[in-house]
Amino acid sequence: MQCHYCDEDAALAVEKDGIKVGLCEDHFQERLEELSESGFLEDIQEDLDIDR
Repeated sequence: MQCHYCDEDAALAVEKDGIKVGLCEDHFQERLEELSESGFLEDIQEDLDIDR
């Protein structure tokens, strides 16, 4: 599978409702940083009651 954002091979693929999206390692890291900066990951951590 190819990355959704570039021509690299996808390192990770996610499927929801029959739609698959792949991300290369670089774009996966970029998306994680964006989610972290937005507070989304902390919200999920609180919802799941995860301790580090």
